[in-house]
Amino acid sequence: MVNKKNEIPLNQQVAIVTGGSSGIGACVVKELYKSGFKVYDFSRRDEIKALGTRIKTDVTDFKVVENSVKKVFDMEGRIDLLVNCAGFGISGAIEFTEEAEAKKQLDVNFFGMTNVCRAVLPYMRAANKGRIINISSVAAICSIPFQAYYSVSKSAINTYTAALANEVHPYGITATAIMPGDIKTNFTTLREKSFKGDEEYGNRISNSVNKMEKDEINGMSPEVAGKYICKIAMKNRVKPLYAIGFSYKAVCVLVKLLPCRIANYLLRKLYA
Repeated sequence: MVNKKNEIPLNQQVAIVTGGSSGIGACVVKELYKSGFKVYDFSRRDEIKALGTRIKTDVTDFKVVENSVKKVFDMEGRIDLLVNCAGFGISGAIEFTEEAEAKKQLDVNFFGMTNVCRAVLPYMRAANKGRIINISSVAAICSIPFQAYYSVSKSAINTYTAALANEVHPYGITATAIMPGDIKTNFTTLREKSFKGDEEYGNRISNSVNKMEKDEINGMSPEVAGKYICKIAMKNRVKPLYAIGFSYKAVCVLVKLLPCRIANYLLRKLYA
């Protein structure tokens, strides 16, 4: 199978998608499957899916990840694409967020991603080809008050991915981070919310999270995001960073161009 011009040829290429059981990840699995990839979904859920092959995997455990990746390679003899979608969100005031909660956020969103990257890189490097896509967020550029640790985890993904892209470039491997904005998925209902200190903060914690969740409920469909990510997966060349949707691209550019004080003031007016 060969795709359109400007897209890589597909000879039953093999993809690993983390967090493919729901939300954006599930839509990525579907789009890659439709495009001719053989897809392996790494998820903690173990129910059978119609598309792709589920391998129950906890991305926060490197040994488990390493074994799952080896299993894919032993069966297929190749790993062409990795899409890291696994993640979740917490919210709450920095002052009242326990260390364990913050570490859990980073363990899943950031270190879970790095675990899978580390596990696939030896196979891609040996093959002298491969693509890694890490799902970040516009929250990486726009530091969201009362969701600070989520923003931190996504900002770390952007920095990590840019560095990784340069490290693996000589081996035919490309890496890019993709930043969705507000997406209408079960991510919203699964967010681990803490309103501890809301009274001390003048109800601003609950107001901020309610505003964010209203934006998400009215946000982009995950199917649109899945198609966009699949399109990036099949391009010949990729940039280190993408935002999904014109409005979010404009927001990212604006935040970068504005003086930091003004950009932070606008975020404060929106979410704090």
